[in-house]
This record gives sequence, C-alpha cells and structure tokens, in this order.
Amino acid sequence: MTAGRLITFEGGEGCGKSTQIKRLAAALELRGEHFLVTREPGGSPGAEDIRRLLVEGEPGRWDAITEALLVFAARRDHVERVIRPALAAGQWVLCDRFYDSTTAYQGAGHGVAASTLEELRRIALGNLKPDLTLLLDLDIDTGLGRARGRGGKETRFERFDRDFHQRVRDGFLSIARAEPDRVRLINAADTQDAVAAAILALVDSCFTV
Repeated sequence: MTAGRLITFEGGEGCGKSTQIKRLAAALELRGEHFLVTREPGGSPGAEDIRRLLVEGEPGRWDAITEALLVFAARRDHVERVIRPALAAGQWVLCDRFYDSTTAYQGAGHGVAASTLEELRRIALGNLKPDLTLLLDLDIDTGLGRARGRGGKETRFERFDRDFHQRVRDGFLSIARAEPDRVRLINAADTQDAVAAAILALVDSCFTV
C-alpha cells in the first residue's frame, strides 16, 4: 500500500478554500482515488469542541498565546485521531487549513513569536508536514466581502480589523516565498472554474494521480 498524500488549503477569509476542496475531491473521486476531506480547527470530535471556543465570541475573547495553544490542542487531536490513520491507510487527505494558518493568524496577525509557534508545532506534530499546500490568495477587501455575504453566523476572526487581515495575508505570502516547493500560490480572484483547473494542474504536476 502506498502512503497517502496530505494536501492543505490555505488563505484568508473568503478566499474560496471550502469550494475548491470540494472541486478537487470531485476530481479525485472520478479518478478512483481514496481520500478524506477535513478541516481545521476541527476535524475530530474533540477538535470540533475546541473550534467552537475559537470561532465564537468577541474578537478579544483570548489573548494571542491562549489562542495558539487552543489551535494546537485541536490540531494534535485531529492529527492523531484522523489525519495520521488516513495517511497510513493510503488515503489522500484534503485539509481546509493546517499549521500555516497558525503562522499567519496567530503569528503574523497577533504577534506570537515564530520560535514559540515552531516549538508548539514540533510538540504537536513531530515531523508531519503537508506534501503540498495550495495558498488561495485574494485581496482582503474582496475576501471579507465574500465572507460576510455568504450568510450564516459571522465568525470571530471575521470581526478583527482590516489591519489584522492585511497582516494575515502578508504572513501567508511570506510563507509562500520561504517554501516555494511546498506552497503554491493560486489567484483566488479568478473564476471558480479557473481556480479549480489551476489546482488540478498543480496536483497533477506534483504527484502521479
């Protein structure tokens, strides 16, 4: 049995990650691949409980370190109970957010030191890294407009100010510049069909599907 692949989708609010994960999953299904679609924070029962603590309430509900600790607690449970078993079984794992979001949101956005986040990542994940990260990049005003216009309850993160979201976007772009082999930039301002085609082409170029 071949090992599974971990593909993560990253980006700011309203960039279309959830839509594009569904599009890639549909393409993989047509090809007969075994895959799992999951998300962070969340993805396991315990992590979903922590997710509610993170996405509900007022923006200042947690300080930056507490927020980072909650994120990594959720991630540890998710990885141990869901992601590692799926990869060991040879499944592809498509994950809506992973540790790059923590680097961007809690690091660039809230100012938690990179060394602190790296240590938390080491404790929670060991040497686990995505095989491919797709960064859907979109200007923050368009993204926030999409997020707030899609209906449903606004998340706590959407209520942070514009400067916070600009720092988050800059943080993601910095990650892409630092790790170009793993993190591939996608223009999320394009049409859904064009974005889906670009993602499938990247997956095909990186892996034998």
